[in-house]
Amino acid sequence: MHVHAALAGFPAPVTVSAAEVASANAKSPSILVVLDDDPTGTQSVADLPVLTRWDVADFDWAFRQNAAAVYVLTNSRSLAEDEAARRNVEIVRNASESASALGLTLDFVSRSDSTLRGHFPLETDTIARTVREVSRVEIDGVVIVPAFPDAGRVTIGGVHYMLAGTELTPVAETEFAKDATFGYGNSELAKWVQEKSHDRIDSGDVIVLDLGIIRAGSAAVADAIAGAAASTPIVADALTEDDLRLLSLGLIEAESRGKKLLYRVGPPFVRARIGQEQRAPLTAAEIFPETSSGAVGGLIVVGSHVGVTTRQLVRLRSDKPDASTIEINVDAVIHSDDPSHLLSEVAAQVIAKLATGDVIVHTSRLLMKTDDPAESLDISRRVSAAVVSVVQQTIAATSPRFVIAKGGITSSDVAAHGMSIRHAIVRGPMLPGIVSLWEPVDGPAKGIPYIVFAGNVGDDSSLAAVVSILTAPR
Repeated sequence: MHVHAALAGFPAPVTVSAAEVASANAKSPSILVVLDDDPTGTQSVADLPVLTRWDVADFDWAFRQNAAAVYVLTNSRSLAEDEAARRNVEIVRNASESASALGLTLDFVSRSDSTLRGHFPLETDTIARTVREVSRVEIDGVVIVPAFPDAGRVTIGGVHYMLAGTELTPVAETEFAKDATFGYGNSELAKWVQEKSHDRIDSGDVIVLDLGIIRAGSAAVADAIAGAAASTPIVADALTEDDLRLLSLGLIEAESRGKKLLYRVGPPFVRARIGQEQRAPLTAAEIFPETSSGAVGGLIVVGSHVGVTTRQLVRLRSDKPDASTIEINVDAVIHSDDPSHLLSEVAAQVIAKLATGDVIVHTSRLLMKTDDPAESLDISRRVSAAVVSVVQQTIAATSPRFVIAKGGITSSDVAAHGMSIRHAIVRGPMLPGIVSLWEPVDGPAKGIPYIVFAGNVGDDSSLAAVVSILTAPR
């Protein structure tokens, strides 16, 4: 479908500044605690703290950064349902305990995939229940905003699409809907909610905030959700950053009227909701302010198997033939009772090659598939553990000039376990609106720029473009 056909009958775009949203927030300040089911949710924001651990003391550190939002890396998309729920409970309880001691007000965001993969409604149900237990506050509405315009994910008329040029493809018709663990059959978000809730929630009970409501102004949005109660699902359109800002103003107004909202969103919503400007992509001079570094090579780790990642890997190898390429044999890892010897050999190669230049480490491109969702998750975890082992051994022996991790589960595990990052600051994007750079502030990775690169974003040249920025002369 052509995008103009989908937009027929909706009002023209309305411009609103980030400053206007920030001003509205200032009237009733609270901190957004973003439970991020993989670290790629940070790609749309800048200068915010990130936690890979969530003890009360970790939240104490994060809240002392005086930021409008704090990201907590749950990695729950790689977990079974019971562990994902348990992790959400721990985070809400510990964040609430820290905030109470510091006299702060919190709102919670469940950040997930813009292509609708993840534990829904499990995570929002769990957060809402825990908020009620901890603070005796009932969540009135769960606001679902998967749109990610920077990456071509848009919602129009309550239907979620992939946008390429001017052509729209319903997201249920893409490869992402065929995910072995989180697959789905509906692109209309109200019907998707009914599908994912196994008919517990009827699509007719879902409130739809289409572009007509959102572009009519904040009062129209607040009026439309006035009847929300007991975690009513609320799905929202968005085609542009301005739409997300307009939506945010309406949600702020609804909250000022007494509504308590919980958010299930794609990456850019938090930026819009806190009134943060879109940051320009980082330059090599900003990433490496010093003129010299003892490190020679950068480490590029590729774990994602989606089609765009494989094409990006091919392009990177073509554009950067001087980089060493080392493969982790997934079949050997999966079918070995103890792959440690194999992984130590791979790590030794990586360490040696980093002394002379950049190194690309990638999992073999044959995707190990199964019809059993739990078994698929287990395979993903075992492959990720192999990648982590290689990175751990590498970081213990040397300090790469930078580290890129490609893929959601890959980037999460590399950060938390491979590089032992506990606290970091998101400094900004590497490409317009996508691909975030973290500054680790503790642990063995302190001082090593860490680039989180989602598997499902960018075009075929994006990975090569990021590596080019990181290796550009200053």
